[in-house]
Amino acid sequence: MKEFNEAVKQNIGRLEQYVPVVARVHGGNHPEFYDVKKVFDKISVKVKNTGTNKPDLDNEFKELRQITDNYTVPGDVCESYEAVYNMLEEVDNAYQK
Repeated sequence: MKEFNEAVKQNIGRLEQYVPVVARVHGGNHPEFYDVKKVFDKISVKVKNTGTNKPDLDNEFKELRQITDNYTVPGDVCESYEAVYNMLEEVDNAYQK
């Protein structure tokens, strides 16, 4: 697994692009994604505010795992939705190390 900073560097920019779009497109059928967006927004702010230091994201990742059923991708969504869950899981896994 990648180190946290590397995982953030690889994924945060794309997540910042994808998360609002996926929320707009899929939020109606998957209202839990609005909660994913809220938690991701908190993570994004904390990551930016800590620079190269590792922020305290235990609660945020715990919340994401609950909301997403451990990043289980619903069967009726697009590749972007799946990509968001995969990227969030990658950052979460790197954080846990």
